Amino acid sequence: MKGILKKISKINFGLLSPDEIRKMSVAQIITPDTYDEDGYPIENGLMDRRLGVIDPGLKCKTCGAKGGDCPGHFGHINFARPVIHVGFADTIHKILRSTCRKCGRILLDENEAEEYALLFHEAMERDENLTDIIKEVYDVARRERCPHCDEDQGDIKIDKPVSIVEEDHKLTVDETIELLEDIITRAEEGYKLTSLEVMELLERKYRLTASEIKRLSQELESIEFDRSLEEVKNFRRIFERSGKKSTFDEIIKFLERMVEKLDEQDNASEKSLTVEVGVEKLKVPPLEFQEELENLLKDEPKLEKEIRKILKIIEIVQKGENLEKSINEVREDLEWIRKVMKSLEEIRGLRKLFDKIDYKLTPSEVRERLEKIPDEDSILLGVNPEVARPEWMVLTVLPVPPVTVRPSITLETGERSEDDLTHKLVDILRINQRLKENMEAGAPQLIVEDLWELLQYHVTTYFDNEASGVPPARHRSGRPLKTLAQRLKGKEGRFRGNLSGKRVNFSARTVISPDPNISINEVGVPEIIAKEVTVPVYVTEWNINEIKKYIKNGPDKHPGANYVIRPDNRKIRIYEETKEAILKKIKPGYIVERHLIDGDIVLFNRQPSLHRMSMMAHEVRVLPYKTFRLNLCVCPPYNADFDGDEMNLHVLQTEESRAEAKTLMRVQEHILSPRFGGPIIGGIHDHISGSYLLTKKGTEFEEGDAFQLLKRAGIPLPNKKGRKWTGKEIFSLLLPDDLNMTYKAEICRKCEECLKEECKYDAYVIIENGQLKSGVIDEKAYGAFSGKILDHIVKEYGTDKAREFLDLATKLAIAAIMKVGFTTSIRDEEIPQEAKERIEAHLKNAEKKVDRLIEAYKNRELEPLPGRTLEETLEMKIMQVLGEARDKSGEIAEEYLDIEENHAVIMALTGARGSMLNLTQITACVGQQSVRGSRITRGYNKRTLPHFKKGELGAKARGFVHSSYKEGLDPLEFFFHAMGGREGLVDTAIRTAQSGYMQRRLVNALQDLTVTEDGMVIDNRGIVVQTLYGEDGVDPAKSDYGEIVDLEKLVEEIRAGK
Repeated sequence: MKGILKKISKINFGLLSPDEIRKMSVAQIITPDTYDEDGYPIENGLMDRRLGVIDPGLKCKTCGAKGGDCPGHFGHINFARPVIHVGFADTIHKILRSTCRKCGRILLDENEAEEYALLFHEAMERDENLTDIIKEVYDVARRERCPHCDEDQGDIKIDKPVSIVEEDHKLTVDETIELLEDIITRAEEGYKLTSLEVMELLERKYRLTASEIKRLSQELESIEFDRSLEEVKNFRRIFERSGKKSTFDEIIKFLERMVEKLDEQDNASEKSLTVEVGVEKLKVPPLEFQEELENLLKDEPKLEKEIRKILKIIEIVQKGENLEKSINEVREDLEWIRKVMKSLEEIRGLRKLFDKIDYKLTPSEVRERLEKIPDEDSILLGVNPEVARPEWMVLTVLPVPPVTVRPSITLETGERSEDDLTHKLVDILRINQRLKENMEAGAPQLIVEDLWELLQYHVTTYFDNEASGVPPARHRSGRPLKTLAQRLKGKEGRFRGNLSGKRVNFSARTVISPDPNISINEVGVPEIIAKEVTVPVYVTEWNINEIKKYIKNGPDKHPGANYVIRPDNRKIRIYEETKEAILKKIKPGYIVERHLIDGDIVLFNRQPSLHRMSMMAHEVRVLPYKTFRLNLCVCPPYNADFDGDEMNLHVLQTEESRAEAKTLMRVQEHILSPRFGGPIIGGIHDHISGSYLLTKKGTEFEEGDAFQLLKRAGIPLPNKKGRKWTGKEIFSLLLPDDLNMTYKAEICRKCEECLKEECKYDAYVIIENGQLKSGVIDEKAYGAFSGKILDHIVKEYGTDKAREFLDLATKLAIAAIMKVGFTTSIRDEEIPQEAKERIEAHLKNAEKKVDRLIEAYKNRELEPLPGRTLEETLEMKIMQVLGEARDKSGEIAEEYLDIEENHAVIMALTGARGSMLNLTQITACVGQQSVRGSRITRGYNKRTLPHFKKGELGAKARGFVHSSYKEGLDPLEFFFHAMGGREGLVDTAIRTAQSGYMQRRLVNALQDLTVTEDGMVIDNRGIVVQTLYGEDGVDPAKSDYGEIVDLEKLVEEIRAGK
């Protein structure tokens, strides 16, 4: 069944309401069981057939489809008591902290709320991120008192993962007023606060301790309370009902300022109040407040006295006429209001005498508080009321995922093994059932609360089994269960493991081994793999005969075919028995999945894929044996070696992908690296030694031998000369006829005055009209990362010519090295006794110098370097002396190591492998070992090893290795060397992890950038990041080592008249 393709225009994220969960559910799940004794799904159980089926024999009760075709359907569980969703616990905490516990309004006054609502509206219109505004709202709305109903707020904390705790004084303001009323009543009856009856009442009714009562009695001595308590209560009632405390405060402050100004003007005997006051305006329009109060008057007539006074004040402000007379009229009322407000503040002060207590809010209480939040406030808290309500974050009903999401498997024993999610749902159902039964049976509160806690635990671990502060739920075997969050997050989770990257079909992986005889563009594929991974070919009247041959060969004989796909999309496997029938039916319109054959385009990859050249397109060469074969020149871009590395091969399945890969991804298109604009693919190791041996001065071959070399390398034979051929002449056959260039070879000794073509080391390379006139071919010619000839050929003659040159040059170098012979052994590191004595004397001398420096330091004769302490100066000077000692001993050794007869030196100097430093460490002296860039200092107390005196600073005591590798290190040297080596290993491991994570972050940050046709860089929203790519519009891979153009080369070419 083919589905209809639809384009998604946008995705909206929201919360599922309890009603929506029930609406989309096909069954209420009640039974905490899965299958009955017969292995049949239980009705209303977790494997109910209405939730979908996975067994091939059963049909889904909801959609009627069979197992495999049914997508699955949701069910639901009704909770006996609400539970908090662990994923939203932080959000719930922030919302509760920012809203009033009594009226549910956000703790912002009217002006602030309007201001933030406007900010929200503008940001949403501009499609901007709201996170910063929401964060600011949360910060501003942390208030101790509600600006709407005047209620004092407790401090709300979260006890991870889901416990919401409110810390507040023992009594609320209303309870404190009630307590004072009780005290006044008792006082009228003649009782004192310290009398037994009053103390007993306070302890019993208000849970006060003796120390709290003592503090209260001391405070009450200094405060006079009259009958205004009733008025205080009435005022609190007005604010509670109207929710306009901040508006009222503003009006009162406004009038108080007016009164102050009037008094000032009375003193100055001036009467022009209108001019003075006219400047001030009220921020909050009092009209809304007036309407609220008039409605309240109808509902609560017993508050008439207070409401009338407030209404009178509001009317004066509303009119704004003849203020002087009007304000004088309400002066008494203002004074009265001030007195009541003062009483309220004093009561608040009393409340602070009581101890603070922590009260854990139950999920039901949390839900009630969230329900009180009006829609206009919830959007300021980051909850869009169109798609979510804050109380939906506390679950009353749980969606049960379809059976297809949590399939059970049948073990070899015939037992069914359930998915981790099913295990968790069984726990939830079981506890929910027990909680319901206990509540109905009227069990003690303690038992009900324990079961409720347990239900909360199971629901928390169902969503996230790694929540902090909660022991993970475990399987019978002791393995932690993999629940919803674990399915999604991390490297192996749904997003990174199954969506961003996934395992694919038509891919192969095996060990790689070298093959210098295949082209850089090719990859050797084992026949066993070529028979397994296939390429779909459309049958046409032009290729039908060829395809019939493949079908005849079948799946076991290469080149054959494995499957045939009919025009109605039915896939048929080719067997010996079905071959004939398929051959009769085959006609244009069929698709045949044939084996890989020579010339197919495939992608080849080595992990870690750190850059573009870690995945390139190769042409298949089907070869015997079981490893992928790779040309050695392609090792550097893949960073591959043959010590057991494995690589992946992906077979392209469409004509478009093959064309794209061939044009854009072929190896020859990536000879130049985008990192530095030079060749990254080139000769390595033997290729370089071989070409040096071939082209060095004095290398000559009999014509027959020369032709044999050329034939072995696959180079067309030239005309006979009837004389010996030089190595340079043989190599020149590979170069384009019009190639002209000069450069200094890798073996150049960097003499003070360059003799150019007269160079005694033959290090000055001159190529004229495709002929190598002087110089040797080494790493500088066609080595990876530095090949000048290769670079020139790619840039001037194109990639086809460069591939041909590289293939032939490497084959020729290998033929030459096999002809000439090349051996390295430990004898290459032999130096005469005289050299050993010179080195020994030099090292002894250096150690004496160190001793003299230490002596000078101890005698305080050492001059400290600018900005350095005496100790630092000593260390630096010792390091300098010992560094020079190693270098000088290396130079002595080099004098006795001759490039003409020493193959190890050939490798080092031509750039094939290793360096002269390696050779000098083997022959002369290993040198100073360092940890963290300085000599070794740590070890035992005040010394590196117990073999030395405390505080000893000598060369040997601080890790100088006097011996060479060939001589062998003594135990102390060996130990220090191991310390230095260990640091290198640890450093490499840490650097790899750091750079890997940094690359991941960079890739994620830049993955949406694209370059338009006119070279502009834009992101996925179309916003311009760069007007021109890289500010210069240059592709670094096409540049000349990063430069747009090499002017010197251009000038030379113009001079040569090219």
